[in-house]
Amino acid sequence: MTEEDFLFQDDSAQGDTPAPANTAPPWLVLVVDDDDSIHQITALVLNSFEFEQRPLKLLHALSAREALVLIQQHDDIALALIDVVMETQHAGLELIKTIRQQLKNQRMRLILRTGQPGEAPEEHVIRDYDINDYKNKTEVTAIKLKTLLYAGLRSYRDICIIEHHKAGLEKIIGCTTSFLQCSTLKDFASLILGQVAYLLDLQREQIFCCAAINNARPQGLMLDVIASSNPGQERGLPPEVFAKIQQVQQQKQSYQGEDCFISYFTTHKGSENFLYVSKGSKLESTDHHLLSYFSHNIAIAYENIRLRELMRDSQRELSYILGEAVEKRSKETGSHVKRVANYSHLLAVKCGLSEYEAEVIKLASPLHDLGKIAIPDHILNKPGKHDAAEWAIMLQHAELGYQILQHSTNEILQMGAIIAHQHHEKWNGKGYPQGLSGHNIHIAGRITALADVFDALGSDRCYKKAWPLEQIIELIRTERGQQFDPALVDILLNNLEAFLAIRDAYPD
Repeated sequence: MTEEDFLFQDDSAQGDTPAPANTAPPWLVLVVDDDDSIHQITALVLNSFEFEQRPLKLLHALSAREALVLIQQHDDIALALIDVVMETQHAGLELIKTIRQQLKNQRMRLILRTGQPGEAPEEHVIRDYDINDYKNKTEVTAIKLKTLLYAGLRSYRDICIIEHHKAGLEKIIGCTTSFLQCSTLKDFASLILGQVAYLLDLQREQIFCCAAINNARPQGLMLDVIASSNPGQERGLPPEVFAKIQQVQQQKQSYQGEDCFISYFTTHKGSENFLYVSKGSKLESTDHHLLSYFSHNIAIAYENIRLRELMRDSQRELSYILGEAVEKRSKETGSHVKRVANYSHLLAVKCGLSEYEAEVIKLASPLHDLGKIAIPDHILNKPGKHDAAEWAIMLQHAELGYQILQHSTNEILQMGAIIAHQHHEKWNGKGYPQGLSGHNIHIAGRITALADVFDALGSDRCYKKAWPLEQIIELIRTERGQQFDPALVDILLNNLEAFLAIRDAYPD
């Protein structure tokens, strides 16, 4: 009896019945042996082999060198059947070392087969080499070979699932970190779409995602759509999607199907939350697990961001109210502080500050003239020119505003103190109250100084009429590098239409 007879003698009386062609993604199995007949017999025995309704695809190498090339070309080889003695006495063992130690491939299942056990004693090889099984070719029948493959592929599958879950957990942790960095609902909505696509390894355009919050109004289910990747559906849901979410809301439990995923969960405040995800292909169980964990983070992050926005809106309103109170005392319109706030934000963004820094300046800039609250009415509202004594009192408003705000620990009010103190400083050092110059003036002070003058010149005051735009532009050009930061002047002049749009949006 030949070696091949031992190697693949059939334990059953009947051969396998031919199966119809299977188009599922195949399991890749690498056969490494310098005996061409081994390859032929292996292919014959495994011709109709399937595991979990997926067929095999055999890759063949006649040497360890050829095998290494194939392994580097295919990073998804599930299992390798490796001979020991090939181009050298220990070529198979060296190949195993390379796979595990150099290529760092721990997923591939490695089965060592040898026809010369004396060259590679079993105990020595099992102990010193990271293999998953050791077989003498004379013991491997057709059934035993298939058993090896079932066990090896099952092990490979489980390792892939574990790695997929680990990667998914890392993604969820990363997503959670990103949520913590969100400051607005607009950013949050964009992040939801991107992170769901990231979790499922999809391009954004391949996924339809909608996260919604139930407002629990008496007239029925009312959904506030946070994010949608479906163009034209930013404010509403397709009827079929709404119907599915409504069913989930009625049943008070999540839906996990092959067509879509809908999570249902409530927060400690009692709001009902939903995340709807579907894609062109089947949603796997691992997709459902990842989305389940992820959706809970969405609800918590959403509530925190809404609270942050509410607090920010409250701070903005308080800043406007304080600023407008000062303007009312000086018989000026409250729209001035809103225009200055928006001019300042635009200048801050255009000069390279982050959106967060620009928002802080926007919220703080309405406080620039807070010190005027301590200036007597007869001086503040004098229609004519101030005399020297009156002007000296007027100059105090920058210092007074700073003193009112300087002891606050609130970030907005701290910035307000800086702006109140420095918005009358000049680039050439001839401003007040400190005589600062150039970059020694805080960027927020330089920004608000230009925004304040640009708006004040174009508005009626008790002591003057509004200037025409051409005259305002001429003065600002003249004061470039004198009163104002030249870089900020360039930004204003190069984006004049945007500034005029703000002026038109907040008329007196």
